[in-house]
Amino acid sequence: MKTQKNNFFYRNGLSIVVISLFLLFLFFQSITGWHVKNDELSEAHLPHLSYFEYLKSPHFMQATFENWESEFLQMGMYVLFTVYLKQKGSAESKSLTEKEDVDKAPVAHNKAPWPVKKGGIILSIYNHSLSISFMILFLFSFIFHFIGSLNNYNQEQIEKHFQTIRWKDYFVNSQFWFESFQNWQSEFLAVASIVLLSIWFREKGSPQSKPVDAAYDEN
Repeated sequence: MKTQKNNFFYRNGLSIVVISLFLLFLFFQSITGWHVKNDELSEAHLPHLSYFEYLKSPHFMQATFENWESEFLQMGMYVLFTVYLKQKGSAESKSLTEKEDVDKAPVAHNKAPWPVKKGGIILSIYNHSLSISFMILFLFSFIFHFIGSLNNYNQEQIEKHFQTIRWKDYFVNSQFWFESFQNWQSEFLAVASIVLLSIWFREKGSPQSKPVDAAYDEN
């Protein structure tokens, strides 16, 4: 009989729950977005899309990657900011005075990741692989957001019997950047909230919080 610590859910519960919620809310987004799009088509006296047609539509593509783009930007920038910048008293910040384990030079050992054992340029890249991964994900999401937004905009132009726009012109169009900036600002507001609120408030048992009895100015 497996002990609790050997139980698969116990060892992976955080990722399982978060990914499950992601898929659940993505499904709800697709359902509600489908109805919104069909309402717009009804107003234009155009035929409705089936659910599976909607999943391939630029409307769904734009809405989905618009949000992913901002999330990956926020996480990538936050990873980089926390390397160099500090916040007195925040659970999200490194110590203002003491050296952290994450700043130490990597040492190869039996269980070390293979890039650490390999060394050289492979290790140099691996030293920054987390931020690189987020920036790559941001770039792909940004591109797909742009494609979806452009196609959705042109589709709406066609439905209204207006002229379509080229991608070069749409890239400097306020519509696309409005979609991006409205999400980017909210992501950094969320980051600022956890950085500052963790100075004064606590959540017992959470690694995102300081110990309940920790002083306000303690990192």
